[in-house]
Amino acid sequence: MGRQLVPLTLDNLPDLPKRCRDCVFWELDPVSGAAAVRSGQPSVEKEAWISAVLLEWGSCGRVVQVDSVPVGFVLYAPPAYVPRSATFPTSPVSPDAVQLMTAWLMPGYRGQGLGRVIVQTVAKDVLRRGFRAIEAFGDARGQGSACMLPAEHLLAVGFKTVRPHHAFPRLRLDLRSTVSWKHDVERALDQLLGAVQKEPALRPM
Repeated sequence: MGRQLVPLTLDNLPDLPKRCRDCVFWELDPVSGAAAVRSGQPSVEKEAWISAVLLEWGSCGRVVQVDSVPVGFVLYAPPAYVPRSATFPTSPVSPDAVQLMTAWLMPGYRGQGLGRVIVQTVAKDVLRRGFRAIEAFGDARGQGSACMLPAEHLLAVGFKTVRPHHAFPRLRLDLRSTVSWKHDVERALDQLLGAVQKEPALRPM
């Protein structure tokens, strides 16, 4: 089985599930995001966001391929490029961290070590760019958000809470000590990547 994680670009953006290509939850502030949905053009805004980040910072994600078939993805970027992050009660993301926005794997490809490979790849890329950590806003509501990663799964793969909150804690993964991942967290990583993108339609928070 040939596995690779290729940088996300405008060329392979269509490899993401349609509902993810049409989602601008993280990429726009709540008002602009709602306006994009009402206008029926969220995919255009998504493409414009990715284009801008590519020009200014570089690739902000990876597409997971198995035997050249896309089976998942991960999105991440500095918080300055993620307008929605400023609206959370536990913001801001630390200046030395990149924000993990969302991630997903097709059900048939979980449990094969891809979750671990994804996080290793993101960690190495973030370290190479001079950042020391990955942070994320976890969903502690237990309602199954389509765009947010569950707090319990983030904790299970090594994230630590840096700003507690009953609904949206901010969690951090220090990359200096976690570039090498243990086999015993592989199942938790698969759960983390499979816990998002469950809803048929993506709605602003």
